[in-house]
Amino acid sequence: MYALVDCNNFYASCERVFNPNLQGKPVAILSNNDGCVISMSDEAKKLNLPFGAPIFKWEKFCKENNITVLSSNYPLYGDMSARVMKMLEQFSPDIEVYSIDEAFLQFKGFEEYNFDIYGKEIRSRVLQWTGIPTCVGIAPTKALSKVANKIARKFPKETGGVYVIDSDEKRIKALKWTAIENVWGIGRRLQKRLSEKGCLKAYDFTQLNDDWVRKNLSITLWKLKKDLEGQSEILLDEPVTKKAIATTRSFEYTFSDLENIKERISTFAASCAEKLRKQNSSCHMVIVMLRSDRHKKDSEQHRDSKTVVFSYPTDSTLTISKSAVQAVTTIFKKGIKYKRAGVIVTGLVPTDNYQLNMFEAENPKHKLLMKAIDKINQTFKADN
Repeated sequence: MYALVDCNNFYASCERVFNPNLQGKPVAILSNNDGCVISMSDEAKKLNLPFGAPIFKWEKFCKENNITVLSSNYPLYGDMSARVMKMLEQFSPDIEVYSIDEAFLQFKGFEEYNFDIYGKEIRSRVLQWTGIPTCVGIAPTKALSKVANKIARKFPKETGGVYVIDSDEKRIKALKWTAIENVWGIGRRLQKRLSEKGCLKAYDFTQLNDDWVRKNLSITLWKLKKDLEGQSEILLDEPVTKKAIATTRSFEYTFSDLENIKERISTFAASCAEKLRKQNSSCHMVIVMLRSDRHKKDSEQHRDSKTVVFSYPTDSTLTISKSAVQAVTTIFKKGIKYKRAGVIVTGLVPTDNYQLNMFEAENPKHKLLMKAIDKINQTFKADN
């Protein structure tokens, strides 16, 4: 089962947390240049203030209807979003943060749970600990959890803010209620095309022929169709940014000479650095490991590791490789037959957002050189 947890009127709700006087009153949030309305409370929606309304045209309307108009506060919204998402991790380790105010949870091994009660517990705890109201939709697939969430949001009194699709009867009823333009992933242009095929509701879309959808639409929309049918095809996105990157290998033969080992360590370090740049990260530390063949009991055994801490974060192959080679030189012992080595880079931070060092920094020429190297490597990989 999947859950979609969606924060209600997120920007307006964040403002209300720190200004309780706004509770129950119409609130509108403006874009970062105070140009137009980008979020509003339910009370403002009922007054028919349109999304995207240029505020200079609607200023009189807002005053006449006592709508509180606020400038956007993105640092606040980002902080509140992080709090909500961190809290949702308490309910399932499998989470995909879909947007600043939405997250999917996957429930593995929750077969005996009452999902209606569990959804209300999620909603209650988020509200109690952050002050942010949410709606929770729970269903066998991600696309259906989106549908369930819309029902919970549309009928808060009847659902208590939580709706569970846990039977085929509920699934069909929900799909027949959902307009095709409100289906996750169906844009305006596609809606027009589907309408010509007689698809006015989400249920109509599920009745299309699979082969026709694959041939005339796309594999992505085929997956959406199967998801709406209750067959999970749209899976949780796995986190792509790692907290540490490692390259470790066993040698084909044992090595007892330092030069061969230094060459391998340099190659491993270069691989780690390339992976760092690919995910736009830099590292604070590199760990080098070296180990003899533990299966040869009659040979002298040795295993050791060394950590090098950089005074500034780096993603440079030159810096990481040089430090790794220096590290392996200090732990190498003559006469030992080494079978395995590895390089780990850790203490990762975003390359474009980290604490600067007043006295030391990466050589700026390295950035251009690494960019050129990556481009060359990518070109040759593409040719292969």
